[in-house]
Amino acid sequence: MATVDYRERIYANYASGFQDAKPIFDTVAASRWARAYDYYFRKWLPQRKDEPIVDLACGGGKLLHFFRQRGYTDVLGVDISPEQIQLARQANSHVVEQNVLDYLEQHRGEFALITGLDIIEHFSKPEVLRFLDLCHAALKPGGRLILQTPNADTPWGTYHRYNDFTHEVCFQHNSLRNLLRLCGFSGFEHREMGPVPWGYSLVSSLRYLIWQTIRRSLQLYNLAETGNSGSGTFTRVFLVSAIKP
Repeated sequence: MATVDYRERIYANYASGFQDAKPIFDTVAASRWARAYDYYFRKWLPQRKDEPIVDLACGGGKLLHFFRQRGYTDVLGVDISPEQIQLARQANSHVVEQNVLDYLEQHRGEFALITGLDIIEHFSKPEVLRFLDLCHAALKPGGRLILQTPNADTPWGTYHRYNDFTHEVCFQHNSLRNLLRLCGFSGFEHREMGPVPWGYSLVSSLRYLIWQTIRRSLQLYNLAETGNSGSGTFTRVFLVSAIKP
């Protein structure tokens, strides 16, 4: 009997079976979700609205919706899950159903921005290096890569490493920075993805103040144990940005 790759089996029904997603794209929820990314992505997005952007593993299309709402006109999504594709095409018609590694192989030097939210942790170690090499090759000179991934440098790192059966690896900012540098990237930045301090809601602002107290406690913990306060990036998920020189 021929065996089915576990990814193929899971991703076939990933939206309904693992994310409890509805078949209709929720514009209101997506717009509310997107407002936080105005803060998370600050100063990282292309100034020109016609620059080519690709969102890898675009899922249900929330980030595609984010870009379209903000006036970007050349936006593409790529995903391997048929259910995710059906959702994403409701947010942005230009979506390709393909393995992202195969897609990147076929598109060299095309993009000003590549985004990948919650994708790199799904690759094996050899695939991680191939993925980063291909992202580098697919970017124009000066283009930017933005990745979002679970944070191994948080008290909840083990939870997020294992809360999805398809997660293969986990990173913290230093391990990912070193890999990006190995693959030819520069200009590395990393950011927390915690409460938005202003402009989102009063509750978010209050949570931000509480979170700063918790962060300082974690830094004190690190300082007491190691003599170093640590990275300061302690949210369960974090962002990294890097540039192709």
